[in-house]
Amino acid sequence: MHLYLDLLQHVVTNGRERSDRTGTGTISVFGYQMRFPLQEGFPICTTKRVWFRGLACELLWFLSGSTNIKPLVDQGISIWTAWPLKHYLEHHQLPVPPSDSEEWSLRLKEFEERIRDEEGFADKWGDLGPVYGKQWRSFSGVDQIASVMNSLQRRPWSRRQIVSAWKAGEIDRMAHPPC
Repeated sequence: MHLYLDLLQHVVTNGRERSDRTGTGTISVFGYQMRFPLQEGFPICTTKRVWFRGLACELLWFLSGSTNIKPLVDQGISIWTAWPLKHYLEHHQLPVPPSDSEEWSLRLKEFEERIRDEEGFADKWGDLGPVYGKQWRSFSGVDQIASVMNSLQRRPWSRRQIVSAWKAGEIDRMAHPPC
């Protein structure tokens, strides 16, 4: 955890204020790197509450290759629901309420109920485009996860074991680009 706290101190001390797409602003530094010795444990942030079940379900969803929110919604995970809801509202020329409003929360709940319960609704409105799962499991036809797993077994010290979700030609079709 000290590596993360050192990063925060470095950003506060040396960072530059920048505008961002949300309008809240960002303080950032360029090129900072951290390395975590996994022999010492899993590098999870302990300075804030982390919903490990949600994190694990989301990771398994990525690994499955899915790009539809239904499996997440079925497990009570809403982290990806905002993008398809916004697309749905805009497509039907309905107002998009502020994301911090009660109306937004109500729309989100109703949308998730339809994703969960209404036949065919998730197929039409729950897809996020070619996000992580698609890129990991079918990057121009390459299953990157299977490739890395195979390489780890045959050449565990290879420096070519890389999985990327960044496919520039598909960014505009993704509900949310990789971060």
